[in-house]
Amino acid sequence: MFSQVKKGQIKHIWIGQYIGTVIVIGASLLVAQGVENLIPQQWVIGLLGFLPFYLGVKIGIKGEEDEDESSILSLFSSGKFNQLFLTMTFIVLASSTDDFSIYIPYFTTLNMFEIFIAVIVFLMMVGVLCYVSYRLASVDFVSETIEKYERWFVPIVFIGVGIYILFENGTFTSLFTFF
Repeated sequence: MFSQVKKGQIKHIWIGQYIGTVIVIGASLLVAQGVENLIPQQWVIGLLGFLPFYLGVKIGIKGEEDEDESSILSLFSSGKFNQLFLTMTFIVLASSTDDFSIYIPYFTTLNMFEIFIAVIVFLMMVGVLCYVSYRLASVDFVSETIEKYERWFVPIVFIGVGIYILFENGTFTSLFTFF
């Protein structure tokens, strides 16, 4: 997005990114809290770790699908939404399915202090990622390299997060006792 907007519109990308991220984190925290209250055994909550694991395997085999994001971009560029920050907020929300499948199980493994720290780190990283994206938007070699290896990097991260959630909740240990 940074390479496609005028200099005065850059702040709208930042604002939209932060609004969308706060909504995704807030919704994930609410669902995670509900899951923790409804499911008494921690290892069962750890089964949610299979969601990012599955996404990682799926993306590794099929690749990511960008058609939803591009159709949303065309809708917003049609003039119905004249505020770029709204466009960015909706793009963040529309592309956050995988975020929910990672955040919800991850938040169930944390106590309140750890959740606070995680949210602060997430919000700081949004700023870092926006800044780095802004700086790299004009460097063709970097964007081409990222695009080239994204197909392998994203699945590895998702599978790693899934395995972490399964281990952190003792799910593997509990499942092995059944066999």
